Amino acid sequence: MDAPNPSTLPTFANRTPLRIGAVSLIVRDLDQVATYYKQLLGLTEIGRTPNGVKLGAGGVPFLELEHRPDAKPDDAREAGLFHTAFLMPTRADLARWILHISRDRTPVSGASDHGVSEAFYLDDPEGNGVEVYADRPPEKWSWKDGSVNMPTVALDVEDIVQEVEPTATYEAAPGGLRIGHIHLRVGDLAKAQAFYTGAIGLDVTRARDGAAFMSSGRYHHHVGTNIWRSNGAGVRDPDRAGLNWFALEAADDAASGALRARLQKAGAPLEKTAHGAETVDPFGNRIRLTKA
Repeated sequence: MDAPNPSTLPTFANRTPLRIGAVSLIVRDLDQVATYYKQLLGLTEIGRTPNGVKLGAGGVPFLELEHRPDAKPDDAREAGLFHTAFLMPTRADLARWILHISRDRTPVSGASDHGVSEAFYLDDPEGNGVEVYADRPPEKWSWKDGSVNMPTVALDVEDIVQEVEPTATYEAAPGGLRIGHIHLRVGDLAKAQAFYTGAIGLDVTRARDGAAFMSSGRYHHHVGTNIWRSNGAGVRDPDRAGLNWFALEAADDAASGALRARLQKAGAPLEKTAHGAETVDPFGNRIRLTKA
């Protein structure tokens, strides 16, 4: 029997008890933003309604765009989305993607080696931050006293592209592409950390320079928070474009039950919706609770 293609397999980030299942954005120009993600990442359209579209890879939807043409533009000084991070299954997949954006002359706002991962940063047409990255093997991550080392140093792009032939193409998103983490703008790090650790149950993996990173199952981070431009921000304005909600997916009934119990014990909002249940962090960032 042939070995499975690693580009189609779930990554470590998506095998933990809790993980990011999907992200929904409110957009003012649906066609423009949908086209951007299709061209950038090779996502496929998995579903469409009169007011939105679902995009994904491997038959799994994980990016939902809701069309609200009258929404106010997002404001980076308010709480909301800093970036959605799309995780390539392998370093070779990232290499093929690099060649793809190079040929398309796609604007990039940054690129960094974080030790645990190699990442590129971009902005979609409405200013929503995007990260595209590949993880290094977890056994090579450096931990000390419960904190993982995540430096920010120059990325060796040439070394990455050596993983594939110069003629390699990126026809579509690899089947295992998923959202690896979400990074949020918040108004107060301590308040955000208390919610995501106490009510949600994540562990702090790194805290420095106005940012904190938290995860489930010893991943480097599923949720990042920062106050770089949003220090002191209150509850997010729901009439703005940008982050609509993100889904926190539980691996099984036990993880799902434990999550709901923590939320109830913490007195966090827990609302039944047509999609299951939903909570909200102290800054108005909505979180759907889903199960694999």
